[in-house]
Amino acid sequence: EHLDLILKPFKEKIATFEKKVEETYSTEAKERHALKSEVGRLIELNQKISQDATSLTNALVGNSKTQGDWGEMVLEKLLESAGLREGQEFHAQKQHKDEEGERFKPDFIVNLPDSKHIVIDSKVTLKSYHAFCKSEEGPVKEQCLKAFLESVNKHVSDLSSKHYQKLQGLNSPDFVFMFIPIEPAYLMATHEDPELPTRAWNKGIAIVTASTLFTALRMVASIWRLENQNNNAQEIASEAAKLYDKFV
Repeated sequence: EHLDLILKPFKEKIATFEKKVEETYSTEAKERHALKSEVGRLIELNQKISQDATSLTNALVGNSKTQGDWGEMVLEKLLESAGLREGQEFHAQKQHKDEEGERFKPDFIVNLPDSKHIVIDSKVTLKSYHAFCKSEEGPVKEQCLKAFLESVNKHVSDLSSKHYQKLQGLNSPDFVFMFIPIEPAYLMATHEDPELPTRAWNKGIAIVTASTLFTALRMVASIWRLENQNNNAQEIASEAAKLYDKFV
């Protein structure tokens, strides 16, 4: 009886410990099962993302219209990120006529104070660039590079021939911004053909990418902010003068 009294608490402690161990193993088993399920879901999600990325690439590479729409979307988001508003500081696909009456729709027209404008057109050369990136070193890769450079130069020539800066109703500088949304593609083009920017500029085309264009657009947004502040100050001064005259 004395031994039972002494050992009973110890027995209870062992039973509690045993129960705790069982609960811990049970919890760990459930957590391992949950973790396994989550890992499985992550694998499925990763596969879906890979499939979606492949589908997007195939869609962009296979369809020139889709490429163009994608480039315009990237450019529009860039304009909005710089603080410009559609219908206010910029217009998309706004129709204008040239001196012969032919109609043109530049991708984007950025408004400046004093009724001045900047024309920006998006040009995507994804197909040949994608082929270049996928191909291995050798004649095929060199051929893809040549096709890519020819594509960029063709975009420059095509855009130059439209003479957007001479459209009626536009007061634009003697050049048009040609936006290339794939910055590595442009860097590769200038690395292989260092004279490309100068040759394009001589044709009235300034080639820009997201990083270079964003800086220019932020400057435009700042100019508009100062312009609006000046206009507001003038309006306040005018109203104050009217109020003074009324008091007099």
